[in-house]
Amino acid sequence: MHFQITPLQAEAFEPLFTLTDAELAARNACRQQVTERPGTPCRVSLEDARIGETVILLNHMHLPGTTPFRASHAIFVRQGARTAKLAVGEVPDVIRSRLISLRFFDRADMMIHADVVAGECVADATAAAFATPDIAYGHLHYAKPGCFAASVHPVT
Repeated sequence: MHFQITPLQAEAFEPLFTLTDAELAARNACRQQVTERPGTPCRVSLEDARIGETVILLNHMHLPGTTPFRASHAIFVRQGARTAKLAVGEVPDVIRSRLISLRFFDRADMMIHADVVAGECVADATAAAFATPDIAYGHLHYAKPGCFAASVHPVT
C-alpha cells in the first residue's frame, strides 16, 4: 500500500516567532538557538535545524481525538521553515536516520497497531501496516524522546 507522510503546516506556527520570550513562556513554549546537528528535528520542514538557527520548542496536540490515546508532546519548529512537500512513499532523512515508533489508528482514533523500527525500515513497515483495512492513519514518533514527528496516511 502506498503512503504519504504529512508534516505540520508552517502557517500554524509562524505567529509564534513574533512573540516575546515572556509571551512564549505563557504558552509553555520557548525560543532556542540550535547548537548541534543533528538533534533538533523541525516538524514543518522535516529537516534537522542547522547550527545557529532559531527554533521554537512547544507542546503540540498531535492527537486531539476524544479517546484514551489523546496526546501531545514537545516539538521543534524552525524559524522561516517551509512546509515539506514529500512525494508519495518518500521518507525524509530526519526520519530515516532515527529509531522510529510507529503508531497506527482506526477511524475512531483508537490505536490498533504499533511497532518500533529503524528509520530505514519505516517505508516497508508503513506500507505493510496500511495493508490492514481498519487502519485509517498513522503517527511517526522519534522513539527515544517519544516526540511526534509526522503523520502518515494511506494513498490509493
